[in-house]
Amino acid sequence: MTIDPSLPAIEQLPDAFLIALTDYSAISLSGEEQSKYLQGQVTCDVNEIHEHSLTIGAHCNAKGKVLSVFRLLNHKGAHLLLQPKSSLAASLAELQKFGVFAKVEINESNDLSFYALAGNKAEAEIQKIYPQVPDNMTPVVQNGDTTLVYLPGEITRYLLIGPQEQLTKATEPLALPLYSSPLWDLIEITEGFPILEQHALLEYVPQMLNLQAINGISFTKGCYLGQETVARMQYLGKNKRALYSLTTQQGSAQSGNIIEQQLGENWRKAGDILTAYRADSGQTYIQAVLATDIDADTPLRIKEQPQTSLSVAALPYSLAK
Repeated sequence: MTIDPSLPAIEQLPDAFLIALTDYSAISLSGEEQSKYLQGQVTCDVNEIHEHSLTIGAHCNAKGKVLSVFRLLNHKGAHLLLQPKSSLAASLAELQKFGVFAKVEINESNDLSFYALAGNKAEAEIQKIYPQVPDNMTPVVQNGDTTLVYLPGEITRYLLIGPQEQLTKATEPLALPLYSSPLWDLIEITEGFPILEQHALLEYVPQMLNLQAINGISFTKGCYLGQETVARMQYLGKNKRALYSLTTQQGSAQSGNIIEQQLGENWRKAGDILTAYRADSGQTYIQAVLATDIDADTPLRIKEQPQTSLSVAALPYSLAK
């Protein structure tokens, strides 16, 4: 299948399309103590998951700073932590370091490929190739060696996880356009799901990435790495930053750029860009961590490109949690 090199804006997306998630992979945990071990390492409640469940979580260091944000699901009995490759190596190394004391095998899932089928008519398309399709009640289902995952949102998405040969054979008859990983990032930005690139690792606590708003933190599960910091942030109201989606029609943005806000005649730092997507139309979509006290009408710009003017886009969830 040939990848379409175009970069459409949100309003230009076809009714159904595929994305080759070549910039994404997963950490696999298997073995007798896979759940027990992972429970003490991540923010979500691993004991709650089963073969049909999907969970969001973060992996932190002892100081509560985030190494990775992932979607957790089961694939053929193993726990998979699906995430960008940009955060995987650091998270994997930390999990393996402590995993030597548990009965668990921890590796990158190099034998699996990851695709997405998305769009307003994605459900009709996926029903053509798989007898059982996940939904809101059963977000993860197994079809032979392939795991299918349903992700609700403004744009319906399904993840297809399995051997490359099988995924290619299954999706080719659909004759849908196939895009590259950046298009997935565009949807993640508009859905408010954090994407951590290398420069942002160990810079933020989970609440600064809105994990509490998307059910990525369990406050009742007990101890895990970094739990003390996360709990303090939640109950003492110490968090002063949050994840935002922004847009601009001017210039372009890059991961690591600084966002400034205007205060009178002066400009001062407001936050940092995590990632950005520039559509062929010139529209740029930005994910950034900013101060929570920024007013909606506060003038914002990119420090490296002072001519830019940024607009804050509405997130599909409330930060009030």
